[in-house]
Amino acid sequence: MGAGVEADEGVMATDFFWSYTDEPHASRRREILAKYPQIKELFGPDPWAFLKIAVIVSLQLWTATFLRDASWLKLLTVAYFFGSFLNHNLFLAIHELSHNLAFTTPSLNRWLGIFANLPIGVPMSITFQKYHLEHHRFQGVDGIDMDIPSQAEAHAVKNAISKSVWVVLQLFFYALRPLFLKPKPPGLWEFTNLAIQVALDAGLVYLHGWRSLAYLILSTFVGGGMHPMAGHFISEHYVFSPDQETYSYYGPLNLMTWHVGYHNEHHDFPRIPGTRLHKVKEIAPEYYESLRSYRSWSQVIYMYIMDQTVGPFSRMKRKAPKKDS
Repeated sequence: MGAGVEADEGVMATDFFWSYTDEPHASRRREILAKYPQIKELFGPDPWAFLKIAVIVSLQLWTATFLRDASWLKLLTVAYFFGSFLNHNLFLAIHELSHNLAFTTPSLNRWLGIFANLPIGVPMSITFQKYHLEHHRFQGVDGIDMDIPSQAEAHAVKNAISKSVWVVLQLFFYALRPLFLKPKPPGLWEFTNLAIQVALDAGLVYLHGWRSLAYLILSTFVGGGMHPMAGHFISEHYVFSPDQETYSYYGPLNLMTWHVGYHNEHHDFPRIPGTRLHKVKEIAPEYYESLRSYRSWSQVIYMYIMDQTVGPFSRMKRKAPKKDS
């Protein structure tokens, strides 16, 4: 592997890291299953997923109605220190549902994803699933994996100040990037997601006023920016060590984020729900203990901003496979 343009020590790269091998997870999955076939017993839905989602959705919608007459300062404060954790939890619940890890029937997972989407304020559940599954199947593949920053983003972000702005707005980039670079025609599920979300938003405004909806939107976007929970966006695949492209996080916020921090384990075994991913590491420790990992997402954000060699180009890419003629 290598970079298209080698960076001097202490200078940010001007191209992505390019790998000329397959992504590491499929081969590691085969190797681990051959050695530890009992891991297949961990496959399957999380029976508590629906209840956990229902509790968070109910709590967040109630909070929105409770704050209908709150000042803007109070709205922003509660959104950052409370609502952001709930909405980011729901975003990662939708991530879990994109892998059909609440029910064995895919359509039931989609319906639950639409329900989990409600406090987020913006319809995204169905569209997220389409792009996220490609991120797994084509990790790092140029033009397909929309998890990787665009050339425009990478060239615009050059220093700590611009990186800080990028971190604050990263949820916008994450959401809008695929719509500009690889738009997919919407289908019935997307329109259903949109209609139900608009109905909830309109009903909330009609019954409780604009500030209730503003609280939900603020909770979504402040929680996706300069926020401890949002550190996973950077920690998962931003390359801090050129020989590793996926990183796990083993800190306490896993309890609030569907254990998405177990990211190497998740990419190795996407059919295992987050609550059981720690068991993969317990069963096959020799495959994970030698990999670099993190204990703090806040520290990852700080390192990303302050390390002058790291930026949006710090991602591993590979060429798209050639189509047979």
